[in-house]
Amino acid sequence: MANVQLEFQASAGEADPQSRPLLVLGQLHNLHRLPWAQLRGKLQPRVTEEIWQSALSTLNPNPTDSCPLYLNYATVAALPSRVSRHNSPSAAQFITRLVRNCLPGGVNRCIVMVCERSEVFASACALARAFPLFTHRSSASRRTEKKTVTVEFFLVGQNNGPIEVATLKCLASATEGVRLAARIVDTPCNEMNTDNFLEEIKKVGKDLGITPTIIRDEELKERGFGGIYGVGKAALHPPALAVLSHTPDGATQTIAWVGKGIVYDTGGLSIKGKTTMPGMKRDCGGAAAILGAFKATVKQGFKDNLHAVFCLAENAVGPRATRPDDIHVLYSGKTVEINNTDAEGRLILADGVAYACKDLGADIILDMATLTGAQGIATGKYHAAVLTNNEEWEKACVKAGRNCGDLVHPLVYCPELHFSEFTSAVADMKNSVADRDNTPSSCAGLFIASHIGFDWPGVWVHVDIAAPVHAGERATGYGVALLLSLFGGASEDPLLNMVSPLGCNGDSPPEDMERDSKRRRLI
Repeated sequence: MANVQLEFQASAGEADPQSRPLLVLGQLHNLHRLPWAQLRGKLQPRVTEEIWQSALSTLNPNPTDSCPLYLNYATVAALPSRVSRHNSPSAAQFITRLVRNCLPGGVNRCIVMVCERSEVFASACALARAFPLFTHRSSASRRTEKKTVTVEFFLVGQNNGPIEVATLKCLASATEGVRLAARIVDTPCNEMNTDNFLEEIKKVGKDLGITPTIIRDEELKERGFGGIYGVGKAALHPPALAVLSHTPDGATQTIAWVGKGIVYDTGGLSIKGKTTMPGMKRDCGGAAAILGAFKATVKQGFKDNLHAVFCLAENAVGPRATRPDDIHVLYSGKTVEINNTDAEGRLILADGVAYACKDLGADIILDMATLTGAQGIATGKYHAAVLTNNEEWEKACVKAGRNCGDLVHPLVYCPELHFSEFTSAVADMKNSVADRDNTPSSCAGLFIASHIGFDWPGVWVHVDIAAPVHAGERATGYGVALLLSLFGGASEDPLLNMVSPLGCNGDSPPEDMERDSKRRRLI
């Protein structure tokens, strides 16, 4: 599926399913609301209305179900009829699975997605996850033809008019960001090293007309970035801090997204085992998501200052590697005694958030990282873990996750009880907890927050995506949709306004929009 082009159209047109295979997808009660007149041209002469109605009557989703309509050229698939309060109403995870399993093969294919308008954004991002871009299978290199999957949405329920051109453009930008992030995460470190990650950042910057700020190698040490430098100094390809900045006129606040970009994590001298090291190419998932989201956000128009901060390093083993017992001075000025070189992500992010606070003057700092294996135990494989100093933003993250399909669940935020886990006799703190049974994912996030201070007046949000960054052996592009939704209130795009739990609502009266533009939109 690496050579698949995904296209969103208001109408996919008519075609014989034998020449253009078709998948019709939606919740069963929504499929029943799809008029035959809407489908006739996509199924005839192979499928009659009687066959269509008969197929619907056989579907019994538990949680999903599918039925072939004509050989392997046309299929109808049903999503779960209900989801729980901690799931997305779009049933996004099931959309990805059904597309992978039920979409017929072919060079030119079509998906008809039947859903409500509020579920369009999440559904589109879920579809994108089914078409990863990276592959090195030799058979793929021999195929020269480009494959196309055309997606048409049929809207049911309230506000069920046709899809607007602006919405289609937003879906194209968002899904491009999801697939970009997944490609970077899927690419192994012998290709996606820090040099090549910087090239990805420069390419996005060029597309947007932005020149990145890059601090590398010994300059990191000279300027006090002891966390990033200490983690990456042993690698062949040197560590870096890179920043893409969008600074429009009229901005009323400054937002910084800080991404963990460990292109490979051996664990350092506290080395991982043979079963836990494979897959550590994914440790750059936070930075990849922020790159994909930044590209889509700026393309769709963003009203406020937005900085994407990429903390890039390879946690390698070598003569220059950081040792347990070493003490590093981080960009915050605080000293850290290293007691576990495999707790490296928090070190580079601590430098990143301190830079966002001190140099960028951020009002809102969100860091995203594949930070702890304990995240998957705390909140599971599908829900990222969120830790924040602001209750409103905690609720907003959960709601944004439900709106976009990148699910989120809160962690305990209680620094007065948990930060003592990092007590050191010789430095300001250690980098790993004393008691691994005491909410280690929360503690890891608190370590990052401590470098801007627990009394910092701004909003700090930490999103741990260690588990949902992948499904099996494939990256998901997790985080792109979440960032677009969470910060959609500051976007110029109506669809992103609609899926955002914060700030401006696209349906607000003009006088409310004018009043809101004079204050912080997201706080």
